[in-house]
Amino acid sequence: MPESPATTASRELAEFLTGLAGVIDGRLTASATDYLVDTLGCIVFGSQQPWSQAVIGHALATGADGPCTVVGSDPAASTTPAMAALANGASAHAFELDDVHEEAISHPGAVVVPAALAVGQSVDATAADVLEAIVIGYEAMGRAGIAVGPAAHMLGGFHPTSMSGVFGAAAAAGRLLGFDAALLNHAFGIATTFASGTMEFAASGGMAKRVHAGRAAEGGVTAALLAVGGFEGANDGLAGRYGFCRVFTDAPRVELLTKSLGERWMIDEITVKPYAACSDIHPMIQAATELRHETGPDSLPVDRITKIEAEGPTKAAEQNSLDGTTSVMAAQYSAQWNIAAALVTDPGDPATYAPDRIIDPAIAALQSKVVGVTAHPEFDATYAWKMGGRVRITLDDGSVRERTVHGQIGSMHAPLTASQIDAKFARVTGGLFPDPPAAAAAIRAAAGTPGATASELVASLGTDS
Repeated sequence: MPESPATTASRELAEFLTGLAGVIDGRLTASATDYLVDTLGCIVFGSQQPWSQAVIGHALATGADGPCTVVGSDPAASTTPAMAALANGASAHAFELDDVHEEAISHPGAVVVPAALAVGQSVDATAADVLEAIVIGYEAMGRAGIAVGPAAHMLGGFHPTSMSGVFGAAAAAGRLLGFDAALLNHAFGIATTFASGTMEFAASGGMAKRVHAGRAAEGGVTAALLAVGGFEGANDGLAGRYGFCRVFTDAPRVELLTKSLGERWMIDEITVKPYAACSDIHPMIQAATELRHETGPDSLPVDRITKIEAEGPTKAAEQNSLDGTTSVMAAQYSAQWNIAAALVTDPGDPATYAPDRIIDPAIAALQSKVVGVTAHPEFDATYAWKMGGRVRITLDDGSVRERTVHGQIGSMHAPLTASQIDAKFARVTGGLFPDPPAAAAAIRAAAGTPGATASELVASLGTDS
């Protein structure tokens, strides 16, 4: 008889995840329903963006016919699981609206949900199975993300969503394909090869970031399908000598792959974004918004501002300090631009980041008064488990207004309710559905109906495969 593969950290994680089928607590699947609603709203809105349309066109031109819906295709079209995951994942991540696991510095919903829906449609899975796959996918992606030493990983130039996302997509796909631990571990080993994506978009622009979640979803689905076909992955693809968690960082935390499994759940630690901007600067956006309305609506005399100072974690000082008027991507990543925008407009409205709005002279004038973003030990100390930032505004009479936010609205420290998530869905899909609140309710109804299918979840959006 052939020898059994040695137990590794990757194998231990695979054993835990595959043992969850059919026994996941309803509290966790309720959270999965919330993030399903949020992500579907992001997909619908994001699918209308030009960069998403380019990915959708590529997916449909490249992929064969299949049962998996591509949201936003015109006319409505379907394709293979991998290509649907690519297209819908790109749409989910298209406009900085998708959820975040702060400590892992990644966007699990934009990767895991498209992968789960695509594979779910391909095997005619139930909605209940899809919700379990989402919980499992968030767990795998989050565990990989925290074990790679996320701050060092990102500051080293890697984009965590596209790097760790392949493991979340592979795990979600594996749940729906009925994997045992051995197959899922092979999928993890294969997925290690597909981990990719750098932060260069933050330095020199372009659209590459917009496809990162889609590429991770596609890669994870492909890894799972290769494993089904007998393709073998490394036995310790995540934690081995040349595994994911050691190669792509200077500060691995490999023990976090398996520490407190079953006690600490990644899906409990999710941020739902109220603003279409990089979540690392959300505390600064919130601080500026609160200062604007500190003593009443629009009570801050913006015309008397002489200087604005911002403090945050090192990551924000190094990668979010830029001119936001040069592109939509720059606006969504720029601390300076978002602080200025929060003082004169509504950063909770995605239209604030439209190409014709980011060059608003009033925002540009205020952005020029933000003297910089300074790294502060107070915020590095809790990065990225608890995001923080400070905004300090000096007026022409020398008076100073200051606000610090630690644990922003939407994070696990100040979470949105289900009704607030539904309100966000309605806000971002307004004009795209005749009745956005009814669409959100339909998704929840399908998610909670025994025997409902993955295709019925997608059909709640008014699109059929």
